[in-house]
Amino acid sequence: MESAELISDSFVESSLQLRHNAAMLEISDLSLSVSIQGERVDAVSAVSLRLEPGRVLGLVGESGCGKSLTAQAILRLGEHQGVEKSSGDISLDGNSLFDMSDEQLRRVRGGHIAMIFQEPMTALNPVFTIGSQITEVIRLHLDMSAQQANQRAIDLLLDVGMQDAEQILKQYPDSLSGGMRQRVLIAMAMAADPDYIIADEPTTALDVSVQKRIVALLLDLQKKRNLGLLLVTHDFGLVAEMCDDVAVMYAGEIVESGTVAEIFDHPAHPYTRALMGCRPEVSTPGEALPVIAGQVPPPGRWPAGCHFAKRCPLSEDDCSQAVAADVWVKGEHIVRCLHVGDPS
Repeated sequence: MESAELISDSFVESSLQLRHNAAMLEISDLSLSVSIQGERVDAVSAVSLRLEPGRVLGLVGESGCGKSLTAQAILRLGEHQGVEKSSGDISLDGNSLFDMSDEQLRRVRGGHIAMIFQEPMTALNPVFTIGSQITEVIRLHLDMSAQQANQRAIDLLLDVGMQDAEQILKQYPDSLSGGMRQRVLIAMAMAADPDYIIADEPTTALDVSVQKRIVALLLDLQKKRNLGLLLVTHDFGLVAEMCDDVAVMYAGEIVESGTVAEIFDHPAHPYTRALMGCRPEVSTPGEALPVIAGQVPPPGRWPAGCHFAKRCPLSEDDCSQAVAADVWVKGEHIVRCLHVGDPS
């Protein structure tokens, strides 16, 4: 087996040459556990996802389904909160992120894979200026002087539409609006020219008009730089607007995945259809929005068989007992449900 140092020599040191020719970022049969009342229980179960350069993958589902936990596991951010890998792997260019040392991970974070969090005020340090926080990222990953890093920070803020960039660098996070803080986070994510961006509910805390501008900005940057973008969201409307591919997650499992066209034209899993039916744009004006009865079961309380069975209008006895195998419906379209027959 290769040592961590050999991985460093063959992978991390050659990162600048690999930029924008990046191989797949791949999650393979990943299961994550958390501690609840002293007992370790699965919170993510056998999740497989593939993110390619130049494509946008939406990971969609209700709160509590394990989306953010999965996204944070890519950068191993949950380990200090007691999240552990039970099985599976996450690899970049064929190199396991779980085999990397802390030093190697620091260079991958931001250098190859960057993250945009949903709440800027918890992601930005309130006691440091915007400039010091952006230039810290730049100098950590790029061989630049303080003056060069400062100029790059200005250029990044201009790229994300903040015209008074030099003044903004001198300000503190609490002096900026929510939309401006989110733009700062996007600038920080782009600071070291990464191959992949993970955006965890990047528009949740913003009003509708600001959300649209942030979405347009992310798509513009993604296309210009040929980034692979993982969008974590509960909003199917946002998936339709931004994504090439989509994976639907429920209670720690991927229940359906495929291209956006395949999923929107032929949603096959009852949970996917229920989520899509809750969109305001497909509801009848003047009537209450449809809701999915019940709640997502928490880790440690997942039912046997299909995790969605107790909330599913199509549920039968077999659903609470048997675990459905993945069925390929068409092309890349995969669904996990006993009600979907094998098309072959």
